[in-house]
Amino acid sequence: MTVDLAALLPSWELHLRAERKSPQTVKSYGDGVRRFLTWTAAYDRPAVLDRVSVNAFVAHLLDAGAEPATARARQLALRRFSSWLQEEGEIDADPLLGLKAPRLDAKVVEPLTAEQITALVAACAGRDMRERRDEALVRLMIETGARAGEVVALGIADVDLATGTATVRRGKGGRGRVVPFGPQTSRALDRYLRARRSHRLAGTPALWLGDRGKEFSYDALHKTLGERARTARIEGFKPHRLRHTAAHRWLAAGGSEGGLMAVAGWTRPDMLLRYTRAQASARAATEARALGLGNF
Repeated sequence: MTVDLAALLPSWELHLRAERKSPQTVKSYGDGVRRFLTWTAAYDRPAVLDRVSVNAFVAHLLDAGAEPATARARQLALRRFSSWLQEEGEIDADPLLGLKAPRLDAKVVEPLTAEQITALVAACAGRDMRERRDEALVRLMIETGARAGEVVALGIADVDLATGTATVRRGKGGRGRVVPFGPQTSRALDRYLRARRSHRLAGTPALWLGDRGKEFSYDALHKTLGERARTARIEGFKPHRLRHTAAHRWLAAGGSEGGLMAVAGWTRPDMLLRYTRAQASARAATEARALGLGNF
């Protein structure tokens, strides 16, 4: 019996939300299945989850120029969907069980330089709510290294300007944490909150509000920060670079690896290495000069 994957997709997404997966995770998984179904229709292939079809789909993505991480995420979505279908009794066995994920390249993401950080903040200069919101976003993300989705999900009650802390209620893996920030970020947040009072949705609990009386979404964050980066003439910018920048700045300033892991919400040391690899040699050279081991 052929399973109607498109008809079952909404049920799986409902299951993911019931498991308290983040909205970004639910969207990413759903998009992976939808892209697969679109591909099968475009190439007149049966919409079935089997190893041959999934491998061909992943190969198509890579051949079309997709990043290996994107292909890996799409495949993961299909594997999770297949597993759920088996658990729910929609299929007798999981045909994708044990399927290996595409190998990822050790991609190096350069953090922003001090000059780029200054230019990005300057690109947000102004007194209206949008400008003050964007400066607060940039400062908070560069200082705390919080993920874009975590920042978007913040409520007003999650930010304490007096103590200089923000509470991430539910980070990756469902883990919450408290992230600290300093006076400059506190001032930027205070300015934004004062400007926010005139917004149509000022009475709602969400910290960030959008343009023209709208709510503020994950996509809106990517769009507005992308615009600021273009004004600052920063090439290849994505909001995730701010997390890499925060990690590099922490270690370069002498912060401990354990402290960085706690603030960034990492539970595995390999994640720290991944985010700080780009400038590891430069930091080591600075540390070596300070140690002065050649002075004998």
